[in-house]
Amino acid sequence: MEHVSLLFIFFIPILGLTNGTETEQDFTWHLKKIPQIVSKRTFSLDSPKFEARTKLELNSVCGIECQRKLPAPSLSDLKDLLSYETVFENGTRTLTEVNVLGLVLDPAGNATTRRSSRRKRQVYGTDSRFSIYDKRFMTNFPFNTAVKISTGCSGILISPKHVLTAAHCLHNGKDYVKGSKRLRVGLMKTKSRGEGRKRKGAKRSRRGVLAAQEGPEVATELKRQSRGGGRKQRRSGRKQEASDGMPSFQWTRVKSTHIPKGWFKGVSEDIALDYDYAVLELKRPHKRKYMELGISPTIKMMPGSMIHFSGFDNDRSGQLVYRFCSISDESNDLFYQYCDAEPGSTGSGVYLRLKEPNKKKWKRKIIAVYSGHQWVDVNGEQQDYNVAVRITPLKYAQICFWIHGNDENCTQG
Repeated sequence: MEHVSLLFIFFIPILGLTNGTETEQDFTWHLKKIPQIVSKRTFSLDSPKFEARTKLELNSVCGIECQRKLPAPSLSDLKDLLSYETVFENGTRTLTEVNVLGLVLDPAGNATTRRSSRRKRQVYGTDSRFSIYDKRFMTNFPFNTAVKISTGCSGILISPKHVLTAAHCLHNGKDYVKGSKRLRVGLMKTKSRGEGRKRKGAKRSRRGVLAAQEGPEVATELKRQSRGGGRKQRRSGRKQEASDGMPSFQWTRVKSTHIPKGWFKGVSEDIALDYDYAVLELKRPHKRKYMELGISPTIKMMPGSMIHFSGFDNDRSGQLVYRFCSISDESNDLFYQYCDAEPGSTGSGVYLRLKEPNKKKWKRKIIAVYSGHQWVDVNGEQQDYNVAVRITPLKYAQICFWIHGNDENCTQG
């Protein structure tokens, strides 16, 4: 019966594509013209105190019903919200004011779509996460794009020198968190020569087969990992990191950090979850394959409404943990979903696979940043959600501007 259940879940996305109007939909990355973010002026600020405590759960942030009532921001509001702070490795800080060009304002405001009722807690029922044990697998795309942030969060590689993560991993809305002054990013390393020979397989849950939704190469690798999983391994006095599924990290210093002004208290009355994202510039470029940014589509334009992300959950210390799930609710700026996750995975890049224009090839792109398990105000009551911040055209333009330093390479996304 368990095998029947697994097969049923495995084919859910396919059933979704052959049911009703969805068979006529084109699940393709459609290039869109992006508004321009242009630097207006930059001036120096006092150095941060770096005294805030890292807080991975936020309280009293605007929820789904609250989002529906929010008016659409004016162009003046957007210029203020998208202005940004930059903190450099020597502790200096600047504020850059921006202009927004080529934007067509949406008079509809913050519309939301609801698909199903909420459940509670960060892990919903049976834990659907599974760990990636094989180092040869975790250091290949797409899992090699996941990184560990020294403040206790996760992130994702978005260029040879840049990492995308959540703003609250670095700043609590009032001050930068302790540890962010000497911020480091951990990239998973391949096996070193002295580690010895690795066993062919590693223990994992049978639900790992569900990762076939990631693509044929992922499914093949997970099947390969499962072979020999029941064999007994000879024990030795040496620590066998590979057998424990514990990756080793190459730590790199961060040169600068960018956070949108919309995240800071004082700009809005409370923390604006819509702007819970940040970009870190590494001191040295890495030589790994990174994942490109994409404009977040609506739920109905996603195969099976599925999203994917990998991070370093605290309850599975040191392990790379992968999960996927369906989105349940959405607003213009946020995804509300049931992906099983624990603190430590916040800041992970949320991605999906769609077809490239005029090609048969499917491509993964980052469409959101996992903000984590948050308590939000819903009709005066606190309810919990697992929330991700969508990459809208404006956020795409801003992040792209941070990567390239100009808007010339950010005209389409």
